[in-house]
Amino acid sequence: MSELSYIQINEPVWLDPDRLGTLYFKLGESGADNVICRAMEELAVRLSDMPKMNSDGDLPKLAKTARSLVGIADQIGMSSLASVAGDVARCANNHDHAALAATMARLQRIGDRSLSAIWDMQDMSV
Repeated sequence: MSELSYIQINEPVWLDPDRLGTLYFKLGESGADNVICRAMEELAVRLSDMPKMNSDGDLPKLAKTARSLVGIADQIGMSSLASVAGDVARCANNHDHAALAATMARLQRIGDRSLSAIWDMQDMSV
């Protein structure tokens, strides 16, 4: 008999409050809110597009999109997301399909949690 085990993955995300503070200091509340909202929209769109790129086997486009995630996430202090997106880009560039599958799954988890975390931070500041 075989038993099926489920692994519950609960990895925390890390947001850099200093990066956010710098944005608010340099751009003011309205400007920083605009940058963060646009960045979150871009992140959400790109995160939702990436699984199709992977399933289509378009690894160069996937790597490019992952690298763009690094820049956007880093801009608004999503350190965990930036790190994992960099891992996805490396796996895609190396055509390491097993590692890519794992890092893509991790990217989706971290992406969802990061977007929720920054949204919650903005709600607390209002």
